[in-house]
Amino acid sequence: MPEVAGLRSPYDKTLAGLHHLGRMLDKMRLKLAGRLPEDYQRNYGLSVGLDGNLCGFLNVKFEEIEARVAQGGTDEEIAEWIFARGLRPNRTQANVWNEFVRKLGWNDRVSGFVAKVKAESGMSAHPACTTFELIELGEGREPPPMRT
Repeated sequence: MPEVAGLRSPYDKTLAGLHHLGRMLDKMRLKLAGRLPEDYQRNYGLSVGLDGNLCGFLNVKFEEIEARVAQGGTDEEIAEWIFARGLRPNRTQANVWNEFVRKLGWNDRVSGFVAKVKAESGMSAHPACTTFELIELGEGREPPPMRT
């Protein structure tokens, strides 16, 4: 997957302090504009993927958020709309989400998927073990070092 202009890193949490929220809105806007690359279509909005996990956490359906994004508005307006209909995470809840999603793929139900993508991409020997790390590498960014 190449780097896509206008698509934030999943590590970005400048929108409401949540990893992936800004990226999900970026993907929606790119798709609505017909500029989301084909490589991204396969996982777009999947209930078992990052989008679906975030929507499940926030208790708002992906399709509802997508429809709201289509109406226009700033990131902050859309985030507020999401929080008014679902969960407005407090600091502890946001921390739980961020730590969960940041490690998704590391020794969990997604590990097999991560290994498969690495093998298909010729990166089997790379130490990446999370979905975030795979995304970063696939988009030409070096993942941040693991915390010790």
